[in-house]
Amino acid sequence: MTVKKLDSGLHILATPIGTANDITIRALNILRDADILVAEDTRVLRKLMEIHGINLNGRKILSYHDHNGEVQRPKLIALIKEGKVLAYASDAGTPLIADPGFSLTKLAIQNNIRVHAAPGASALLTALCLAGLPTDNFFFGGFLGSKSSQRIKNLQKIQNLDATIVYYESPKRTLSTLKDIFKIFGNDRLISVCREMTKKFEEVIRGTVDQVIDEIKSRHSFKGEVVIVLGPPTKKEISDEEIYSALQIALQEYRIKDAATQISEQFGVPKKRSYEMALRIKAEFKKSN
Repeated sequence: MTVKKLDSGLHILATPIGTANDITIRALNILRDADILVAEDTRVLRKLMEIHGINLNGRKILSYHDHNGEVQRPKLIALIKEGKVLAYASDAGTPLIADPGFSLTKLAIQNNIRVHAAPGASALLTALCLAGLPTDNFFFGGFLGSKSSQRIKNLQKIQNLDATIVYYESPKRTLSTLKDIFKIFGNDRLISVCREMTKKFEEVIRGTVDQVIDEIKSRHSFKGEVVIVLGPPTKKEISDEEIYSALQIALQEYRIKDAATQISEQFGVPKKRSYEMALRIKAEFKKSN
């Protein structure tokens, strides 16, 4: 069987976030055939390759991370320009998502180098699947910050966002971060804290913010990589009485159709509901006069 040669350029590889089998055939082929292997942690990539029976065949795994990026990036770009096929993998999951790979990719693009992405495991998407919260509109904020003041500042920026919100967090800071979330959002949003995803002790703690805080407080220990998923604001049920009162005021100034549209948008209720109620109010007014 003829093995197809890899296209030149920078290949971004998604690797497992827990279970070693959560890697694509394409990613394994790239690890087998790339000229240069680059990893955020060389030990992690070496172990993954050993599990899947991929030999280095004399190749070295180069280290690339936040602390050596400034020095390593020009060297890696130079290797690609020489015609080498370079594969980059982060510690776990999809590179560039809260990961130093972004700067490398940006520099490659600036140098007219083709970037290839081999998609796969992602802690962000896995948490959204497990959380049981809306996924049609979500915001990912990476890591909130190590200090409470920094976390509060970042949370305040998006406190009016009508979407599911996702953050990565360390197990040691999870409780403190949840308390900061409570300070900004209160208790009117559901939340899921996902840890050890795809591993033996995978767990999702669901509930209101205070319920999840109480649950984690009760633990003697809390370990594993954590993803916090905060649901959108809980929709308040609008009563007929509230709509009726608002329509009575609106109908003093607007026609039935315009008043119904205004109240429908104001309360986020179907236009048909406000329009039928507006007709009833007008009919009652005529009858009483």
